[in-house]
Amino acid sequence: MRVNLLKFLVFVVLCAVAAAAMAGALLDHNYRPLAGKTPVNLNQKYAGDVLLVVNTASKCGFTPQYEGLEALHQKYADRGFAVLGFPSNDFKGQEPGSERQIQEFCTLTYGVKFPMFEKVHVTGAETTPLYRELARETGVAPGWNFHKYLIGRDGRVVAQFPSKVKPDDPQLVEAIERELKAPRPAH
Repeated sequence: MRVNLLKFLVFVVLCAVAAAAMAGALLDHNYRPLAGKTPVNLNQKYAGDVLLVVNTASKCGFTPQYEGLEALHQKYADRGFAVLGFPSNDFKGQEPGSERQIQEFCTLTYGVKFPMFEKVHVTGAETTPLYRELARETGVAPGWNFHKYLIGRDGRVVAQFPSKVKPDDPQLVEAIERELKAPRPAH
């Protein structure tokens, strides 16, 4: 009886360790800030934060969502929340500009201050590792610009929202607030 209990406890501990390692692996990627030179490891910078990862584009019908994303970022940043933007030209060429042009557009047009990262592929053969893992974990790859993935404090994807879901949508806001209530994981 004790041997079985001991085996069970070892199994539970190993599962917990594996789950923690997998959760950290999602964000264990380096990306340059938009128009920047030095890559940032997302796991090191944002571990324990609630994140909304969004693929963006400057010439899309959903581009005005930048304003709402910035409002979310400002509202919850002091509670350990960040919006992370990843420009992508994967959908009908709606992000054709250089990183510098994208940065200027976002800042000047929508006052974006939330972290924006290098231009990436979010679909297809050249999908960047972060988006490949987001799609694998949720079973849903972005179908268009401004697809949103919500990552909890434990580094796991807890929800995904299609492009048409606006940043102030009650379901999205409720999901963010629910995740912000979770305690920060111990390191």
